[in-house]
Amino acid sequence: MRLIRAFAISFSMYSRLPMPQFAWKEEDMRYPLCFFPWIGAVIGGLIYLWVWLCGRYGIGTLCRAAVAAAIPLLVTGGIHMDGFLDTADAFCSWQVREKKLEIMSDPHIGGFSVIMLAAYGLIYLGAVSQIEEKSLLAVFCAGFFLARCLSGIGVVSFRGAKKEGLLYTFADGADKRRVKGALYLQTLLCVGFMLWQSPCGGSIAAAAAFGSFCYYYLRCKKELGGITGDTAGYFVTLCEACIAVSAAVLNVLSCR
Repeated sequence: MRLIRAFAISFSMYSRLPMPQFAWKEEDMRYPLCFFPWIGAVIGGLIYLWVWLCGRYGIGTLCRAAVAAAIPLLVTGGIHMDGFLDTADAFCSWQVREKKLEIMSDPHIGGFSVIMLAAYGLIYLGAVSQIEEKSLLAVFCAGFFLARCLSGIGVVSFRGAKKEGLLYTFADGADKRRVKGALYLQTLLCVGFMLWQSPCGGSIAAAAAFGSFCYYYLRCKKELGGITGDTAGYFVTLCEACIAVSAAVLNVLSCR
């Protein structure tokens, strides 16, 4: 029952999928992060199904890519993209640490976040439109799972920049040893699946994911002194884009 409640909390918090509603208790916060990657599994599965339908019914490339790019936003409600925009505003402000954290807490959208959203959207849409090979599509779809595995590991491993907020609540209440073990295992299984689908594509996509993870840790440590809920969303979004671009590049090169 405890694991079922943890599953429901994870999906209620990080997706818009309907889940049973109940009052959250302190003991219920130990394991929700273990199930965070499975939201990525839902996203990846829906994208794979959509691309299959496009191939079966002759739906055009632009429509295929646009809907595939929209599926993560529709499933999550844009919670990670919101963190990406807030973090982009803070990072691009070149202010001191305290001011950056203040900018991230501001509910208003800034000019830098609009610019970064446009750039991200164009790059991501272009990358998705180039992923056609089945094995690379499977690698790309698995990347949504991997991005959340790494994000969860970061939540229970990295220092928080604040002693409040949603990320602090999840990190403080988690059974860190067991959550780390579960996320490490899921990471290994996901990478193994990606390598099984495409040894070359899986290797490069996984390297892109781990590279973005290192970048995320180092930049947050340097500029904020730690991570926040917004930066966790920033990482998920960034990692997904890195995997998409790596899969797209390999797909283009393999066609030559």
